[in-house]
Amino acid sequence: MSKLIIWTYDWVPGMPRGFVRDLRLRWACEEAGLLYEVRTIPFDDRETNHLERQPFGQVPFLSDGELEIFESGAGLLHLARKSDKLMPRDPAGEAETLQWTIAALNSIEMVSVPWWFLKMCGDAQNKLTGWLGKRLDQLEKILNEREWLAAGRFTVADLLMADVLRIPDVRAFGDRPATEAYVTRVTDRPAFKKARAEQIALFEAADAKRTGKGSG
Repeated sequence: MSKLIIWTYDWVPGMPRGFVRDLRLRWACEEAGLLYEVRTIPFDDRETNHLERQPFGQVPFLSDGELEIFESGAGLLHLARKSDKLMPRDPAGEAETLQWTIAALNSIEMVSVPWWFLKMCGDAQNKLTGWLGKRLDQLEKILNEREWLAAGRFTVADLLMADVLRIPDVRAFGDRPATEAYVTRVTDRPAFKKARAEQIALFEAADAKRTGKGSG
């Protein structure tokens, strides 16, 4: 089996730590018991220093032998094909997992990220607020009726949806007890805690190096 390599930045400022999306791939590997290593690219000049692997200058991207995969969603689906812990192998379970994985990206994150960005920019008339509220209310109804999104068990769809929903401003948006219980349940998994702790530790270890670089 080829070696999985998850690529991320060598450092990020404090606020995004624990939320940089390489965590999604780390988490998936931990859930599935897949061996992987983490390698880094410089945060400085990040928009141009790795365009041959990620045409938008972002992270993460995934190496699997000769394969190079960018976008966290694509990386997750690639990993899910390697382990039935992430995606069932029966056609119905697989289809349900796929649809909810795509829904996390296209129906929830597509709204939540621009809404969050406008909020952070101080837009008092954020016109995406109603749209986000509608999508989260629709999801709340579904999570009132089931513990997991697909196949009656944890899958990569839950991993991705919970990661989208756990953004603090999104998580605090409205009163949705079923959604909050869902996010709490999914992020209480040992694999998530390990992946998050190791991501933060990587960035914290780089603080001293950057301090020395700046003082030189």
